[in-house]
Amino acid sequence: MISVPITLEQLIQAVRQLEPEERAQVANALIELDLRSDLTALLEELYAQPPADDLTDDDIVAEVKAVRQQPH
Repeated sequence: MISVPITLEQLIQAVRQLEPEERAQVANALIELDLRSDLTALLEELYAQPPADDLTDDDIVAEVKAVRQQPH
C-alpha cells in the first residue's frame, strides 16, 4: 500500500472534483462512521446501566398484550 500525505484542504478539494454520485458515496461513508460511533457510545451507556431486576418477562408480555388491545 502506498501512503501519500494530504492536508484536509487537499482532501476537500479532491472531493469537490468528484462526480455527484461519488460525492454521495463519500458522504454516506462519513455518515456511516458517525452512526457507528454514536451506536457504540449508546450501547456502552446502555450496558453501563444496572439491570432492571424489578421487570420480568411476564410483565413485558402483559404490557405488550395490553397495548395491542387498545384501539388505534
